[in-house]
Amino acid sequence: MKTAYDIILRPAITEQSMEAVEEKRYVFYVLPTATKTEIKAAIEEIFGVKVAKVNTLRMDGKAKRQGAYPAGRTASYKKAMIKLTEDSKTIEFFEGMV
Repeated sequence: MKTAYDIILRPAITEQSMEAVEEKRYVFYVLPTATKTEIKAAIEEIFGVKVAKVNTLRMDGKAKRQGAYPAGRTASYKKAMIKLTEDSKTIEFFEGMV
């Protein structure tokens, strides 16, 4: 059984994701096997907010080389873009970063 903390791995702290915080949009790295409904339930449980929409995106790892052979790849991951409802409170974790 996956818990909410198993599904949500960490927040994505990038310049683009920090600009979206003002519109109540947040980006998280999530478990690659997690579904949108599991992600929504986990965010609502952890942060106590109301989620309006969840968009997900799978990112393949980039090809990397260290020397001539063998060529390798960085790890693949999955991101979730979360949109909160208008009447929901903000996620306090991101408030000091903006």
